[in-house]
Amino acid sequence: MSTHRTGREVRLAARPQGWPTEETFDVVEVEVADPGPGQVLVRNLFMSVDPYMRGRMNDAKSYLPPFALDAAMEGGAVGEVIESNSPDHKVGDVVLHGLGWREYAVVDGKQARVVDPTAVPSLSVYLGVLGMTGLTAYAGLLDVAEFKAGDTVFVSGAAGAVGNEVGQIAKLKGAKRVIGSAGSAEKVKHLIDDLGFDAAFNYKDGPVAEQLAAAAPEGIDVYFDNVGGEHLEAAIESFNVHGRAAICGMISMYNSTEPSAAPRNLATVIGKRLTLRGMLVGDHARRMPDFIAEVGGWLREGKIKYREDVTDGLESTPEAFIGMLEGRNFGKQLVRVSPDPTLPGQ
Repeated sequence: MSTHRTGREVRLAARPQGWPTEETFDVVEVEVADPGPGQVLVRNLFMSVDPYMRGRMNDAKSYLPPFALDAAMEGGAVGEVIESNSPDHKVGDVVLHGLGWREYAVVDGKQARVVDPTAVPSLSVYLGVLGMTGLTAYAGLLDVAEFKAGDTVFVSGAAGAVGNEVGQIAKLKGAKRVIGSAGSAEKVKHLIDDLGFDAAFNYKDGPVAEQLAAAAPEGIDVYFDNVGGEHLEAAIESFNVHGRAAICGMISMYNSTEPSAAPRNLATVIGKRLTLRGMLVGDHARRMPDFIAEVGGWLREGKIKYREDVTDGLESTPEAFIGMLEGRNFGKQLVRVSPDPTLPGQ
């Protein structure tokens, strides 16, 4: 039976040329559909905004289809089931799914994973350190970059949600040295003092290649790339023979209207016999049980630290997204859509 419920959603109003602006988005009130057979209606509580979403705003062929104009955008979200036509879900379940950017979502039961709200300090953790972000760090470092104990690791964008977890996992797994780049003195201090990085630098303070060489005088073995451009060029220069890179993201290029000038030293890949591998976290879903067991254990033991940057209200989503692309966030960028004091972790 129809509830005639309405809710807000954030739509892509225009495809940005360069940096998105507030005018790129519309926040509209819509009627919420009833769940069909096998579906659930979810009231979203937290949602994630992530760099990869910028690519889906372009009308270009990629590994995911572009966001449609005048339609709600999508992304990771965690919320409470308020109606269920799924045999695997009951009202009151908390689920993780992929239809964020809206207050209410009708989700196929097979696409809604039940999570335990009592097992974590906040439901937002399922979107960050124990979610897609964390799995990206875990699988990217261990499987894609083939990290081994004794490696020297360089992480760009290291104060971000993925980067800070990469560095901590590397330390816990026996890295010889972990180096990070970030965009402010405060973030650099956080990496060293709070997260245990051996060295870190502000990429705005001078050429990345020079700062990386000073921080890693014996070279690097692994590079986890979240930035691309000048950072990738610097890593290639600093690599030891048989160095490996996990190319997770290139945020420095996402809003560019011209091709990046760097890296200009790709021929070095030959002599150093380097491995540069792109990664998509969706290819590593089989690693989720290992990831949850190992990183979840570290989280409970206080060995993994995380930081979140949370804005309140669906209407704040465009600003949060733009700020994340500009590097204004400190830690995982999230939006608290609908606070619920009756649920643990809210």
